[in-house]
Amino acid sequence: MQGLPSNSVLLIIDVQKGFELPVWGVRNNTDAESNIVRLLDFWRKKSRPVVHVRHMSTEPHSPLKPGQSGNEFKKEVAPIAGEHVEEKNVNSAFIGTGLEQYLRKNSFNTIVIVGLTTDHCVSTTTRMAGNLGFTTYIVADATATFNRTGINGEHYPAENVHAYALASLKGEFATVVNTADVLG
Repeated sequence: MQGLPSNSVLLIIDVQKGFELPVWGVRNNTDAESNIVRLLDFWRKKSRPVVHVRHMSTEPHSPLKPGQSGNEFKKEVAPIAGEHVEEKNVNSAFIGTGLEQYLRKNSFNTIVIVGLTTDHCVSTTTRMAGNLGFTTYIVADATATFNRTGINGEHYPAENVHAYALASLKGEFATVVNTADVLG
């Protein structure tokens, strides 16, 4: 992507084994992980900064609870030596972590966000990144979510939830792009 600083951070949110379990329901964008891998390979080849975020659920029966295999990063996007890792137990990667301090200390002002799920942790982190003054990009085809049930029991397909979440972020909190845009 033209104009993306060489020290732009790839922020990978909650790409954990627990999201493969059927308890979450139907998911959209099954290509999200392959797109994240493409971006991660590019970042690593260019020696750009990568931050991995892991959700450490405090819910007793959550597949993302520490000590369970679902808490582990998916193998294809697992951190390697030298890549920064943050652990959180709320939706935002900025709350209760050292993420903002790490980014500011290293003068990382541009963040490219990918991961799970579009309407929860990805959206909350993107909103905060924008509010904190970071130049923020969210990669639409490198994020995904699940079907949701509304307050009156109405069914919302994952693809619609994904699209609505991205629409609410576009322009105000982030620039919404696709993997091909970023890789140029």
